[in-house]
Amino acid sequence: MSDILNKILAVKADEVAAAKKYRSLASLRADVEADRESRAAIRGFEASLRKHIANGAAGVIAEVKKASPSKGVLRADFRPADIAVSYEAGGAACLSVLTDVQFFQGATEYLQQARAACTLPVLRKDFLVDLYQVYEARAMGADAILLIVAGLDHGLMADMEACAQELGMDVLVESHDGDELTAALKLKTNLMGINNRNLRTFETSLDTTLNLLPRIPAERLVVTESGILAQGDVQRMREANVNAFLVGEAFMRAGDPGTELRRLFA
Repeated sequence: MSDILNKILAVKADEVAAAKKYRSLASLRADVEADRESRAAIRGFEASLRKHIANGAAGVIAEVKKASPSKGVLRADFRPADIAVSYEAGGAACLSVLTDVQFFQGATEYLQQARAACTLPVLRKDFLVDLYQVYEARAMGADAILLIVAGLDHGLMADMEACAQELGMDVLVESHDGDELTAALKLKTNLMGINNRNLRTFETSLDTTLNLLPRIPAERLVVTESGILAQGDVQRMREANVNAFLVGEAFMRAGDPGTELRRLFA
């Protein structure tokens, strides 16, 4: 895997350019900002995580993901609405839905189907490189977006965060090393995602979260991402006072994702 991230970002830039030819940013923005009914229906992503944690449970962001570049197809019988229902019954705080088509076999429709089937807040999981995609996220019904520090300069990242928050969405900012965390902490969002998988090599280590943890202020909410596959992984994180998790692969390979969620976080 030679720098998959750069390949993905290049494709995203092309996708955004093509989308703008089909529909201008001005047109998309006008429709999104005028849709007051949609704005009123936004579900609080950070609020749901904090509510679960305050009640003594883990704040689990359960991922709806058909495939990945490193593992291939994770779930052949892929039904986003059924998965969302199962996750909600299993105690998830939020959903994360892949909308990237080329690398993760995701789709906008998957996010819409999953969100319509439950009451959980939903994160648009994709590689955002342009303000256009922030408006796209709100248009498709997302309650939160992901910003990946490795793929963005600080100015653009700050603009995208401001745009998302102005539209009522929460922002999860993701880093996987010290320099990226420094950049992430300059943003206003409280949601600090630490990806245990290096997006350039796809190698995974839970030490990534634990090593960066001392640098994160207490008021920020740490979300550990990737590599949570067993109860021992959950226990290790919770003993370090990390109580928010983004988990996908372990659930997607299970017969019933919500049952596996309940077992993993028992």
